[in-house]
Amino acid sequence: MSPTSQIKDQFGRVHDYLRISLTERCNLRCFYCMPVEGIELSEKSHLMSHEEVIAIAKTFVEMGVKKIRLTGGEPLIKKNIEKIITELTQLPINLGITTNGILLDNYVELFKASGVKDVNISLDTLDKRKFEEITRRDYFDRVVNNINLYEANGFNVKINNVIIKGVNDNEITDFIEFTKDKNVAIRFIEFMPFDGNKWNNEKVITFNEILSVAEEKYGSENIIKLKSKKNGTAKNFQIKGYKGSFGVISTVSNPFCDSCNRIRLTANGRIKNCLFSSSETNLLTPLRNGEDIKPIIIDGIYHKKQVRGGMTSDKDFFDPEKNANNRTMIAIGG
Repeated sequence: MSPTSQIKDQFGRVHDYLRISLTERCNLRCFYCMPVEGIELSEKSHLMSHEEVIAIAKTFVEMGVKKIRLTGGEPLIKKNIEKIITELTQLPINLGITTNGILLDNYVELFKASGVKDVNISLDTLDKRKFEEITRRDYFDRVVNNINLYEANGFNVKINNVIIKGVNDNEITDFIEFTKDKNVAIRFIEFMPFDGNKWNNEKVITFNEILSVAEEKYGSENIIKLKSKKNGTAKNFQIKGYKGSFGVISTVSNPFCDSCNRIRLTANGRIKNCLFSSSETNLLTPLRNGEDIKPIIIDGIYHKKQVRGGMTSDKDFFDPEKNANNRTMIAIGG
C-alpha cells in the first residue's frame, strides 16, 4: 500500500506516527493524569467503535502513517481489543501499545502471534506504598511482575516514569539501577500541565537535574550517550556495563517540536495535532456521514502550531490560563 499523500503541517513536518486512544476509562487513578473528582466521560455513542478505529487507521496508513501506538485511558480494557490488535497488525505498520501494565499477563500470546513488540508500561515508583498513593489503587506487584514477564519474553519494554518533585524524584537512581540486569528502557518524563492535575513549574524535575543526579551517582565517565532515533522524544543514556538504558523526555525544559511527527486521535474520534493544542478536528462525525476524511486530516494537521500548541514562550507555557485550556491527560490519550 503506497501513500496517496503525505500528511504535512505548514512548517513542512511530515506526520507518519499516529497515537490512537481507544478509551477514556482507566483502572488506575493517577493524580497527574486524572483529577481527584474524575472526569465526565463521553457517551458511548460518541466513541469510536472497533470498526471505526480500523477504518480511520486504514485511512491514515493510506496517507503515509508507518507507526501506530494504542493508548488510553487503559487500552487493554477496550471491548474487542483482541480484534483491534489483530486487524491493525495486518496493516503495513509498526504497532505498539502504552499501558499501565495491570492486564498484560493476559495478552502475551496475542502480542507474540500478532507481532507486537513495543510495549510501554507506566510505572512512577518502585515503592509499593507510594504506588498506591500515586495511582489510588493496589496493583504494584502485578505491574512489576508483568514488566519482568515481558522483558523475559523478549519484548521491547519501555517504562514511562513521570518524575515529580517531592513525589518520586528521590527514586531516579533506583530506576536507573533497575536497568542493570534487565533489558528495559526507563524514560523519565518531565511533569507536564493538563487540566485538573495541579501542575506548577516548581514541581518539574528537568532533564539537567535528572542527568546531574545520574552523574553524581555513577560519574559522567560511566554514562554513555546513546544515538537518538529519528523523531525520537527522549535523550537516551546507558550506564557502562548495564543491560538496559534510561532517557529523559524534556517537554517542559527543552521541547523537541522541530522534529515532531506525531498525531493524536482521541477516543471520541478527534485529531489533536499537538498534545498541548486546545483545538481539535472531528473525524468521527464526517466518517459516519460517509464523507472522505482525508482532506479533513490534511487541513487539521496543516494548521499545527510550530511549538507546544502555540505556547511559544515559557511565560505562556507556565500560565495556567493558557496551559489548562486543554483536556485532562486521560481524555487525550498518552
